[in-house]
Amino acid sequence: MQYRKFGRTGLFVSELCLGTMTFGGASGIWGHIGNLQQSEAEGLVGRALDAGINFIDTADVYSEGLSETITGQALKNLKVPRENVVVATKVLGETGKSPNSAGASRYHIMEGVKASLKRLQLDHIDLYQIHGFDPVTPIEETVRALDNLVRQGHVRYVGVSNWAAWQIMKALGIAERQGLARFESLQAYYTIAGRDLERELAPMLQSENVGLMVWSPLAGGLLSGKYGRDTEAEKGSRRTTFDFPPVNVERAYDCIDVMRQLAEARKVSVAQIALAWLLHQHVVTSVIVGAKRVEQLDDNIAATAIRLDAGELAALDKVSALPSEYPGWMLERQGGARAKRLVESGQRG
Repeated sequence: MQYRKFGRTGLFVSELCLGTMTFGGASGIWGHIGNLQQSEAEGLVGRALDAGINFIDTADVYSEGLSETITGQALKNLKVPRENVVVATKVLGETGKSPNSAGASRYHIMEGVKASLKRLQLDHIDLYQIHGFDPVTPIEETVRALDNLVRQGHVRYVGVSNWAAWQIMKALGIAERQGLARFESLQAYYTIAGRDLERELAPMLQSENVGLMVWSPLAGGLLSGKYGRDTEAEKGSRRTTFDFPPVNVERAYDCIDVMRQLAEARKVSVAQIALAWLLHQHVVTSVIVGAKRVEQLDDNIAATAIRLDAGELAALDKVSALPSEYPGWMLERQGGARAKRLVESGQRG
């Protein structure tokens, strides 16, 4: 297990992060994603920590708060020293019936952090993330509320999830101009079968030194190796009960065909190849992996030992390449010669 610098901070997190969306179950979509109770969840948390994972991600809406409760109790029952684990959670989604029980307003953020701290049984949260974009609340209000939490000691770092590049840049500009705590990370969807993040978000993250946490690295199980162009989905499987995130299935199958060849040659799983590809991307800080069984988690952890060679990476990049899109093709056309000169001089932009 390697540890990577978290954005521009001095914090180091493991290249894999344990996701807890499978903890708790409850009603609605949560029951389809996972239904792990306390003892089962503790088994996963303990195995992750033993493997060197020091990063755990949850959210106040996962299983209607049960995920946070189970996660906090697991850390307590396992007697995990506080300094040995980086705990991340998120706020935005609806947690009550009041019109103010959702969003990124100062009101909801302040109420949300108190509730999360109580469920997690912690005196501070290491990474507090805005779970999505709130079109109602001014970005400045959100940034100032998060800065207050950092100054009060309830939160160490702040991040964001599922925002557009321009929205994050606006928030970074506000934070820099007014001396406020800035977003140090983005949690976003990114897979070999869904590389849209590379268009605008990835260049922005690298330019501004913002860390990237990847959610759903196996595209909701589609890249797990259980699916393929000639493979019928098992009844009751994740993709048949909760078809998310949206994926161009034909392009995904093309990727799976190539990944399966590489996996068979290396005698590893298709899922490991998909995770290894992500771990080879320079923009990635940590990949969030969730599991229902220890065996699944062990398979994911094994991906950290895979070093794809140049030929394998080229084959994967070719089959998964994004279609050309404006202004990308124009930027490449007009700036290609200058960029080539920089590479030839041994420098990086």
